Amino acid sequence: MAEQTIENAKIKLIKAVDLLKQELTTIRTGRATPSLIESLEVEAYGSRMKLIELATIHAPEPHILIVTPFDLTNIETITKTISSGNMGLNPIPEENLIRINVPSLTEERRVELVKLMHTKIEGGKIMIRQIRRDVLDEIDKNSPNDDEKKRLEKELQQLVDEISSEIDLLAAQKEKELMTV
Repeated sequence: MAEQTIENAKIKLIKAVDLLKQELTTIRTGRATPSLIESLEVEAYGSRMKLIELATIHAPEPHILIVTPFDLTNIETITKTISSGNMGLNPIPEENLIRINVPSLTEERRVELVKLMHTKIEGGKIMIRQIRRDVLDEIDKNSPNDDEKKRLEKELQQLVDEISSEIDLLAAQKEKELMTV
């Protein structure tokens, strides 16, 4: 029972870190990467679908993205969605693909993105603290004695410390990536 509590906590913590990693990929750097736009929601076939479900996206050069729709009738809709995505991207529709020039970031924009990144990192740390609090409550309720309770709390804290250092490392890497010209 006690080991199951720690194992469940580990799974929740890993999911929280994965979610944070996914959030951080949406913050664009100076490089063109498909993850910048692949989760944009496009109105197609009477419902909202992610762009990745409607087209292939690749970056042949550091500042160019190419979007190739599976169905060419969606080119106009995809172009409008990318334009209105508040990312400063200007898609250019061609015969059977959409070319997107990804402009270099200004110093001011880089600083804004670093602030946004820190906000997302703090959100991740809040998720970790909430999971820790929930697991501590569960340990409190289910521990048969004080020794077992203290052992589980210590094990949980070690797990949380590992995850926190992983998040700090992610933050440092992303900040370096954002500030690199």
